[in-house]
Amino acid sequence: MKEKGVYAIDMDNKERLKLGNKIMCITIVLNVLLTIFKIGVGFIGGSTAIIADGLHSASDIITSIGVIVGMFLASKPRDEKHQYGHEKAESIAGFFLAAILILTGINIGFRSIKMIYLNHYQIPHIYTGIVAFISIIIKEYQFRITMNAAEKLSSNAMMSDAWHHRSDAFSSIAALIGIIGARLGYGFLDPLAGIIVSMIVVKVGIGLLLSSVDELMDGAIDQEKMKQIKKQIEMIEGIKSVTDFRGRKHGSKAFIDIKICVDPLISVYMGHNIGEKAEELILSQIKNAKEVIVHIDPCDNKKCDKICKK
Repeated sequence: MKEKGVYAIDMDNKERLKLGNKIMCITIVLNVLLTIFKIGVGFIGGSTAIIADGLHSASDIITSIGVIVGMFLASKPRDEKHQYGHEKAESIAGFFLAAILILTGINIGFRSIKMIYLNHYQIPHIYTGIVAFISIIIKEYQFRITMNAAEKLSSNAMMSDAWHHRSDAFSSIAALIGIIGARLGYGFLDPLAGIIVSMIVVKVGIGLLLSSVDELMDGAIDQEKMKQIKKQIEMIEGIKSVTDFRGRKHGSKAFIDIKICVDPLISVYMGHNIGEKAEELILSQIKNAKEVIVHIDPCDNKKCDKICKK
């Protein structure tokens, strides 16, 4: 059956890229300011935790740039070498960003364990705690706007970046606890909080990594949703049965294949119209579907009875 018009797909990608770039530019500007602010105050106030937190914010700048590059490549129209489009470029970006998130978590944990082992604690100035608190608010704001955009655009790469922001917020929380603890005489609270943050960050990173791998391996679409759509398709007048209904992820998009049985005595025109109704229903239910292929089979009564019994 027909594919969405190329023009329509290009327009969708342009709007998608525009929204993605807008969010990424906001986060990059905020991260540049946070990096300069944290590292500067960390050196002046004698807080190793804030300096490390500032370097964490610097890593977020790199990951955000990676998302922009991935989304740009994914928005390119299909060509002779990539006849199904470039959407998987975003999945590849999401894979590497998730890997970086895991390494960031491991680094936080390793650094925290080292501080406990060496019993190396500092008593930072009180204003370093204020910086950590401001950072928590800004990073949580970045997480929310990025996650909201990621859900709208079905972007695993942006979702990975959102969790980078959340991990930075966790890092700032650990830094704040450490600063308060150090000033109260409990310096071990900083590295202890860092270990907990490390475990959370690694867990989230592994989940996002597996999600990216699933997309790269053409993972199936939500099966429960597919079953519901199949029931709706079987209710379309002229469709005797649905013999096969499959969907696969392709980056932020999805490809759908369906086989339907119709009366063998109807005209090609009528069969085509029935197929279009099935296609339109699928496109209305699966918003990120890029292409729906409907295969129409003639169906005699014996064949239909056999299928219906399965």
